[in-house]
Parts: sequence; structure tokens; C-alpha cells
Amino acid sequence: MSATQAPQHSGYDIVIVGGAIMGSSTAWFLSQDPDFDGRVLVVERDVTYQACSTAHTNSCMRQQFSDGLNVRISQFAADFVKNLRSYMGGDTRVPELGIHSFGYMYLADNEDFANVLRENQKMQRAAGAATELLTRDEIAKRYPFYALDDIVLGSINTIDEGYWDGSAVFDWLRRQAREAGVEYINNEVIGMTRCVAGDAIESVTLKSGEVVTCNKVVNATGPRAARTAAMAGINLPVEPRKRFTWIVSAETPLDRDLPLTIDPSGVHVRENGGGTYQVGAHSAIDPAVDYDDFTMDHALWQDHVWPVLARRIPQFEAIKVQSEWAGHYAFNTLDQNAITGPHPEVRNFYFLNGFSGHGLQQSPAMGRATAELLVHGAYRSLDLSPFHYDRITQDQPIIEKAII
Repeated sequence: MSATQAPQHSGYDIVIVGGAIMGSSTAWFLSQDPDFDGRVLVVERDVTYQACSTAHTNSCMRQQFSDGLNVRISQFAADFVKNLRSYMGGDTRVPELGIHSFGYMYLADNEDFANVLRENQKMQRAAGAATELLTRDEIAKRYPFYALDDIVLGSINTIDEGYWDGSAVFDWLRRQAREAGVEYINNEVIGMTRCVAGDAIESVTLKSGEVVTCNKVVNATGPRAARTAAMAGINLPVEPRKRFTWIVSAETPLDRDLPLTIDPSGVHVRENGGGTYQVGAHSAIDPAVDYDDFTMDHALWQDHVWPVLARRIPQFEAIKVQSEWAGHYAFNTLDQNAITGPHPEVRNFYFLNGFSGHGLQQSPAMGRATAELLVHGAYRSLDLSPFHYDRITQDQPIIEKAII
């Protein structure tokens, strides 16, 4: 790990706690706003980013959500990725990116879930998504490698839905933000102090001992979000939940791209290229884990995941694990949706938390919206107020039926 860095100044307009994709997206959008000329400090506890959720992501995006706002958030992400160089001022160093749109394939093995897919498709199509519903025979015609005896309906969208280069976008958000004057330091916020009135954070304390004053604070600390919020005396229902990933090679690769297939069991698998595939799953018992617990569950693969894959795609009876890792979802225990906006009482404390596995694809819209709030006091693009913290205190979950 890199040596701890001290901040260049004793005070900042905005302190962003956490420099991975959410913190860096916010920092970049702040740096591009002509109405903002304040100082921004991004405090990242590990500038290698090796253990953060951004590094462990499947790097996919989808529009197949049941909540219309989630659909529009991903639609902006697709536009942002496909036009990254343009968004970044035509900088010729920025790569031209696209989306490998193999789509997500939701498979329903009962009429109740099939009806959910039907309802979702109506909303998604109304929002401009190209979601299709497929009968068992239609799935078999397009993707003859599936075993479908138990399947009653499928849902897929092959436009702006699939793999994208999240690491490249992250790198350029961070790089351009720094070039525009945002200060990143390798350090850790270990405490926060409220003002006398108690309605704002006046300073943060760093692990290296400095006390930094601030006008606003953004919590972008992924699975550690609850610990960061607790420093401000705020309860946040976000905890680290372990998610497992395997890269496998097939003895007989499929003859066409594999959509990110969500089996009714919850196991999912997608195209990875070159005859390899990326598989994801979690244990049936899914507790919160320690922030530093990335231990693999090898029995899960042998006893559950591989049998599911071989049953759904018989060619996957002969596959070999090439690599594997465990990462963490920043799991919102209320409703598995984002928590954004300012705290209703600690007015200068802002949330970017609880994305529960779809944070990478939501980061462009979330960074843009948070920057708008910080600079202008209101949203100027997508209104994300339904995701504000108020629903936590009021126990009013947003029901999203397409959580993976």
C-alpha cells in the first residue's frame, strides 16, 4: 500500500470520502461544472483499489429493471460510455468505447415470475428500452445451447445491454478530475466533527492526524458506507455481502455470444470472450461479512454453481476454472437500491451508497446528479429524489424486482 499522504490545504469546499467509481464520478462532474471553482479533496484509503467493489465488478449494464428511474439511469450510462471522448471534451487520449451488447437473459420457471417479466417489459419499452419477451421455443431457436424444459418465458434486450470497459471509464474519470485540480490523497477518514448546532459536519479527521474543515461531505465508501456514516452519528442500512466470481474455460465453447443469463437459481453466467465465461453467485446463507473478508467458498462452486451451469447449458459439463475471486456488494438491507442526496438533519452530509451490485453502471448518472446537488442545490438532469435518505427513516422501500 502506498504511503499516507497529507492534504495540501487545511480546508476544502467538498470532501469526498472514497475515491473509487462513485467518488471519482462525482469529482469529475464537479471538475467540469463551469459554475464551480471550489476545492475538492478525495480521500481514498487504498489507492491501489485492489479490494474495492469497482475492481471486483462484472462490468455490465442493463436496462431491465422494474423501476423506471433505474432504467433511465442506465440509459445515461450507455450514452456516457459510448460517447466518453465527447463527454471528456474531445480529448484524443480518451479511448473510443462501446458496449458489447450480448444482453441479459432473465429466465422464468414459473408463471409468477413470468408475469413480473411481462410487467417489467411494458415499462421498459415505454422508457425506450428494446426488451423482448421470448417463449421457450423462441429462446431455443436463438440460443440452442440452453436446456429449457423447466422454462416458461425469457426476457432479453440486446441494445445497450451487456459488457463495457468499466476500468477504462474509471481511470479517465479519475485522471481528468485530477488534471482539472481535484486533489486525491492516500489516507483515511477516521472521524467527523459536527458544528455546535449539530446540523452539519464542520471537519473530518484523517488517519495521519490532520483535521480538515469542509463545507460538504460525500460518503462514497462502498461496502464501508455504514462505518463512514456512523462517524457523523448517522445510521445507514448498508453492509458488505460477499459475492463470488469465477472465470471458466469451456472444452467446447458455445457457437455464439452468451447473454448474461440469470438462472432461476440465482446463478448467472455471461460471455467473457475467447471461449471463456464469467460466472457469479452467492451462498444461500448471505450474512454481512467483515470488510476485509474475501475468502472463497470452494464448496459453493462444486456443490451448487457448477451443477446449475451444467444443467442449464449442457456444454458446460466440461469446464475448467481459470481464476476466481470474492468481492463485496454494498448491500442496502432495506430495498437493495441506491441511497443518495443529503441527510435531512445533517444537511451537508451526502450519500452515494447502497447500490447492491449495480453501482458501476449507475455511476455516471449518480456522479452527475450528486455534483448538481452540491453545486446548484437541485437536480438539473435526472431527479433522483426518490432515492434520498428520507425513505430510510420513513421505512418506505423502493421495490425493485430485478435484483441479481
